Amino acid sequence: MTVPMVLLPVFVLVALAFVLLLSLAPIRAAALRSGKVDVAAVALDDRQWHGRAQQFGNAFKNQFEVPVLFYALVALALITRQTDFLFVALSWVFVASRLVHAFIHVTSNNIGVRGPAFGFGVLVLAVMWIIFAVRILASA
Repeated sequence: MTVPMVLLPVFVLVALAFVLLLSLAPIRAAALRSGKVDVAAVALDDRQWHGRAQQFGNAFKNQFEVPVLFYALVALALITRQTDFLFVALSWVFVASRLVHAFIHVTSNNIGVRGPAFGFGVLVLAVMWIIFAVRILASA
């Protein structure tokens, strides 16, 4: 697989983080202007945000949890030349699960739907790591 084919899912996931961040800024600004949020409180504890500000903030923070394991895997797979069609296909499945998870997070925030979307993505990523580890260890 070519490097661009391997990195395109990464670029989409990074774009998701930026979209959430850029969406979060005006929502938080509006919350501050409304006077419903104590500036001193949110400066020390981001759990003090309420409603949409908290919802988007949580969705943004989620992009620095499980996806970090994906970024590390992609880097290691590129370095060790362990990328193939299956790797790229699973990367897209993982990224799709993250897009669905983020969409649910900032819309209905229905845990009954969001949880399975999250779990599915974690499962796909775990499979990717297992395949990678087996291939690396088998070649040693």
